[in-house]
Parts: sequence; C-alpha cells; structure tokens
Amino acid sequence: MSTSSTPRPKRMPPEQREKAILDAAVALARQGGIAALTVRTVAAAAGVTPALVTHYRPSMDAFVAEVFGTIVGAEREEVVADGRAAANLRARITRIVETLLDGDRDDVTLVWVQAWAAGARNDVLAARVRIEMDRWQQDLEAVLAEGVAAGEIAAAQAEGAAWLLLATVDGMSAHSLVKWAPEDRGALARRTVSAVLG
Repeated sequence: MSTSSTPRPKRMPPEQREKAILDAAVALARQGGIAALTVRTVAAAAGVTPALVTHYRPSMDAFVAEVFGTIVGAEREEVVADGRAAANLRARITRIVETLLDGDRDDVTLVWVQAWAAGARNDVLAARVRIEMDRWQQDLEAVLAEGVAAGEIAAAQAEGAAWLLLATVDGMSAHSLVKWAPEDRGALARRTVSAVLG
C-alpha cells in the first residue's frame, strides 16, 4: 500500500520573510493608510503570526515610519525621474506638479496626511516625515537650479519656488481626499507653475 503526502513548503529564509512582511505592510498602507497598520493586521496580510511580525519589527513606531518612507520615497523617485525627462524647466516642473495633482495618487496622499497627524505622537515617524519632505524640497530645488544654470529662469525667481510648489501640491492633494478640489487639477497645476515661475 502506497501513500502520498504533500510536501510541506520550505521555510522562508529570514531575509525573504522580512521582505514579505514589509511588502504586506506597504500594500496594507496603500489600501487604508498607515492608520491601518497594527501588528495583527500586518500579520494577517503577510500570512504570519503576530509574534513573527514583532520578531522582525520589534518597534511598531519604527516600522510605520519605514513603511511610510518606502511608499513616499518610491513615489518621489518615480515622479521626479518622469518630470526630468521633459524638454525644459517649465515642462519639467509642470509634469511633476500635474502628476502629483492628477488624482491617481490619493493612496499616497492619505499616507502623507496620516503621517503628518500621527507624527505628533510618534517621534520616529515625525523624523522620517521631515527627511522625506527635505528630499522633495532638495529634488525640486535641483530641478530649478538646472533651469537657472540653463538661463531658463532667474535665480531670484527660483528662490522659494520649491516651497511654494510643495505647499500648493500638499494642500490641494489633502483637500482632494474629501473631494474639495477643482475638477481640473491639471489646469490648477499649470496656473500654479505659471505663477511660481513667472
């Protein structure tokens, strides 16, 4: 008499398990914001026990900050790289702002808004929020500096422009979460760029 048994799946290597937990948390946060992240919800999404989550990420505050940084960092890199592909400064900045305001990134906007609020009680998250805001600022300033170097904009016009652009994008994106925004956010993006760049 022969018996057949299904082989047990091999145990995942620690690095792979750790990545699976992070990936599950990122997917969960993109669906419901970082407020959706708890040890239990991450464990359920990753298909592991809560104890395994705490083994790999003993501080939930630090883990939330890591998930936040993973999500918003990937967005920044993607949007800035796409914007840099445009032909001139106005087109580059317009593409970046239009992309951020096109309504397709409300999941990331929710992550940002919740991180600003939760950062008041989570010092690790607050520090990561400041780092990511600085990175956005630096990337936009670098794009503007290239325009100054190419003679497309005066240095005086570029000064403070990154702050104004980010403030507009952040405000309008946050408003859009409660459906309080112009229907044509692209037009708003173009008007903002025109006003900021003169």
